[in-house]
Amino acid sequence: MAASSGVKMVLVTGSSGYIATHIVKQLLEAGYKVRGTVRSLSNPKKVAPLKELCPNAAHKLELVEADLVKDEGWKEAVQGCSHVLHTASPFPLENPKHEDELIKPAVEGTTRVLQACADVGGVKRVIVTSSCAAISDLMENNETPIDESQWRNLKSPLNDTYGKSKALAERAAWDFVEKMPAESRFELATINPSVVLGPVLCGTPGTSVQVIQTLMERATPVVPKLNFPVCDVRDVARAHVIAMTLPEAAGNRHIISPHNLWFKEMSEILRPEFRDKGYKPPTAIAPNCVLRFAGLFSQSAKSIVQLTGCVAKFSDTRLRQVLGITPYDPKDSLIDMAYSCIEKGFIVRKKGYYNPKDKQETN
Repeated sequence: MAASSGVKMVLVTGSSGYIATHIVKQLLEAGYKVRGTVRSLSNPKKVAPLKELCPNAAHKLELVEADLVKDEGWKEAVQGCSHVLHTASPFPLENPKHEDELIKPAVEGTTRVLQACADVGGVKRVIVTSSCAAISDLMENNETPIDESQWRNLKSPLNDTYGKSKALAERAAWDFVEKMPAESRFELATINPSVVLGPVLCGTPGTSVQVIQTLMERATPVVPKLNFPVCDVRDVARAHVIAMTLPEAAGNRHIISPHNLWFKEMSEILRPEFRDKGYKPPTAIAPNCVLRFAGLFSQSAKSIVQLTGCVAKFSDTRLRQVLGITPYDPKDSLIDMAYSCIEKGFIVRKKGYYNPKDKQETN
């Protein structure tokens, strides 16, 4: 994927995140000039992995400080950029005590970035990282795949503040651009991934890592009867890079969710690969009565109870036919993710662990 001549510099917000690090890597490898925002340049866990992404890049990665909840730094971050990929957004595993703790930075952070683009000028297109959670609450068993025309019901019985924050933030982005004067309006597109799997490049574990960590470390002897729509982080990153310049992407949402996996299936994929390395992911299904009891004490368990048995399937038409992406096999996504998490210390390294790639390199 070669850099487009119409791109001066690309700004990637929240550049130290799980998805963002892959975006930065792909942009640098393609020859783009890239500037990334981080909340603090003095945090080595955030900054060091970014500097190691592509040491031989034609253009050195530039990093600047900017925080979603503060105005300072955003105009300077946007200055000189023709394209902005806004990936920064909070993503906790548990619902906060007050939903504004999550919704406010997600919505105001998005409009803050867009306002900086409008004030500085020169930005041709903005790509906002949204989510399938902005499209559906996943409490569906649908025959017809959910497409980009749908929006999440904000009054959903599922108590999922993250999903609500993503829907409100994306709505705010589309409303912002629509209200801009036609002569100064930049183009907008969104990328809407489902549960993201695949190798981890960033220095801190996110929510996706916690899911696989639970299985690999056998945090519980049973798994819930949960089905997840899933995608690979490398496909999500590629979708951002392609949508940045593809004419057909402007003004559109793009679902990245080509597969579905049961929690049990995830364990059954991981077990054969890692059982001789000291890991034994659980495959027994948790009885609903156990989940209901756990739901009395845990907010996340309450959500699990509500989603038990649901299979929400999404359309992959735009992913394949418009963006032209052939998605990764979810088996490869899971296995690559597990190895990367062990190597980075996010999953406990068992006594019998070894990485087959290391053996291949020594032969």
